[in-house]
Amino acid sequence: MKSALALMALGVAALPVAALAQTSVTIAETAPVVTLNVTETVEAAPDIATVGTGVQTRAPTAQQAMTDNAAKMDRLIAALTKAGIARKDIQTSGVNLNAQYDYGNRDGDNSAPRFLGYEASNQLSVTLRDVKRVGSLLDTMVKAGATNINGPSFSIDDPTPMIAQARATALKTAKAQADFYAQAAGFRTARLVSISESNSGGNPPMPVLQTARFKADAAAAAPTPVEPGQVGSSVTLTVQYALDR
Repeated sequence: MKSALALMALGVAALPVAALAQTSVTIAETAPVVTLNVTETVEAAPDIATVGTGVQTRAPTAQQAMTDNAAKMDRLIAALTKAGIARKDIQTSGVNLNAQYDYGNRDGDNSAPRFLGYEASNQLSVTLRDVKRVGSLLDTMVKAGATNINGPSFSIDDPTPMIAQARATALKTAKAQADFYAQAAGFRTARLVSISESNSGGNPPMPVLQTARFKADAAAAAPTPVEPGQVGSSVTLTVQYALDR
């Protein structure tokens, strides 16, 4: 009987030890993670130029302003197609009609604004696939009656190879930086965990060319000088590397 009681007491005393053994948890060491943002840009000569142009007309009535504008726009489009611009590369970007008023305070009186007539405008976006001809195209627009020119804006027709090159360079740069951090911090290697990407075509802003500055001499002058320069395609990678021992 005493032996049985002793065994029971011994069993009860052992319960907490068994419970502690069952609930013990071993926490594994988590590898540190380094996050890098790397941007690479690849530049090349552009092969596309985009120019905005259009005509503005004024008349006493809205109908007359639109009729006059349509006639001038027909001449401008005909000149562009004659210069070798394909119809698919000529796109209307905006047609506007607005009443015009003179809000000047004449002789110090407070009279109502004076109605001047209507102004109609029609704007085009023109794509030129030979950037060497941009200057002569601007002159063609002016001779055909264009009253405003915006551009040119240069770009690459297919930036895919440039983006691929920028992506590869960015990833190589990120790996080199991660390896540096790993070695500097006493780790053996950097293991890639995640990648996210954003990219852009990198077009320069479109300057505005005022027609009035060269219209008078357009017929006799040399083609308007235009320098296409270089355009770039950029890729930004956000990458995470785990540092392993």
